[in-house]
Amino acid sequence: MDRIRVITHQGHRILLVDFSGCQADEVAKIADIVPNAVAQEPSGDVLLLADFSNTQLSRDAMERIKIAAAFNRRHLKRSAWVLTGNLPKPAHNSVERFSTREIPVFATRDEALAYLVHPEAKQANGT
Repeated sequence: MDRIRVITHQGHRILLVDFSGCQADEVAKIADIVPNAVAQEPSGDVLLLADFSNTQLSRDAMERIKIAAAFNRRHLKRSAWVLTGNLPKPAHNSVERFSTREIPVFATRDEALAYLVHPEAKQANGT
């Protein structure tokens, strides 16, 4: 699936989960596949970028994202999400609580990529 692929940014391998422009049912299907893709990568070493730009989300899609986020926790070194105002803060907080990990949010893919390779970078929108 081309929605989940490895990209390189400044010499770092990043697993990109590209939800951008998806309808809620497609988001749910992609979220179901993410744990298998992450499990193929070295444990504790994955830099993951999930781009939710212009995505429609439903309760079902959010539940599947929560499950994927919880599963992925042990595999990740760092993760970042790109959101364009389409996910209320309480929903994002719910995913963080369920997965027991912090998921920084950025306004653009470039900002998220910068954070992943340089974690001292500031979060763009303060969430």
